[in-house]
Amino acid sequence: MADVITFASLKKNIEQRKFAPVYLLHGEEGYYIDQLEQLFSNVLPEQDREFNQQIMYAPEVSPADVVSACQCYPMMSDYQVVIVKEVPGTVSFLNGLRKYVENPSPTTLLVLCARGVSFKGKEFLTSLKTGNGVVYESKKMTERSLDPVITEMLKEKNLNIEPKALMMLKEHIGTDMSRIFNEINKLTVVLPPNSMVTPEVIEQNIGISKDYNSYELVAALSRKDFGQSMKIARYFRRNPKNNPAVILSIVLFTHFSNLMIAYYAPDKSERGLMQALGLKWSSQLTNIKAAMSCYSAWQVIEVISEIRKFDGMIKGVGSRQNEYDLLDNLIYRIITAPGKIKL
Repeated sequence: MADVITFASLKKNIEQRKFAPVYLLHGEEGYYIDQLEQLFSNVLPEQDREFNQQIMYAPEVSPADVVSACQCYPMMSDYQVVIVKEVPGTVSFLNGLRKYVENPSPTTLLVLCARGVSFKGKEFLTSLKTGNGVVYESKKMTERSLDPVITEMLKEKNLNIEPKALMMLKEHIGTDMSRIFNEINKLTVVLPPNSMVTPEVIEQNIGISKDYNSYELVAALSRKDFGQSMKIARYFRRNPKNNPAVILSIVLFTHFSNLMIAYYAPDKSERGLMQALGLKWSSQLTNIKAAMSCYSAWQVIEVISEIRKFDGMIKGVGSRQNEYDLLDNLIYRIITAPGKIKL
């Protein structure tokens, strides 16, 4: 088996009972590690787990204890499962398992869970590969990578989502996958199969205001609608807890960075732009297309520079102004950017 694998393919292999002798599950995003750990916990029938499944905690055991457990034979079962939780990021613990993982027991599934840790020990990883083990790194989600993940989660629950509702969900929760999963589960309880998740659904069931959010600000700025942009900014000023400037900075920077990518995409057809930006639906191009008709590439470069300055100032770099005063100024500078950069 490959030493690096995706969550989807690893999940499929577990469900099809195509096992490797050793798994290292590590990375900053704990959600997927928790999901895989649960799948491994259910590999054996319930009646076999008492004698053939061990849950160990790395801070409480030594590598020798783990090896000893792995070298036992299963009782009236094809496999025994040994799951080690809270594996540390230091190389010492895993290096203590090197000899075992190079020649693991064929009747033991050893699952090492290093939740929140990205392990870089080359010697152990080489030994793991020698023993035909599997490494899965659960990387932290980014704003840009979140859209297809949420969409796929909803699809698995027989639900679809509108772009504005998706933006509201991301803004409210961020990149915390466990919270996203929990909120989606709430929606499956209240919505019938094949429903569309709309902003109204988000507002009613998750408690996020659909009136104004950063998605609306991006849309207004993309159209160069100064009046609407300032109206939204005033709403943010009145509701600072739900609309922190640091989040607005990230959203605006992401949008105008994507706009720059779109300008320099070799294929500017709808399909080409979607591919360049990693989008799944044509509706996600709405603000990009609007902005491309209102801003030149030179203006976008200036806008990105202004957003960077704004981000620094709201964090106290060279300014003590109120962050929403700074936002008002940023909106003006974005819409009036002259695009006359001198090289």
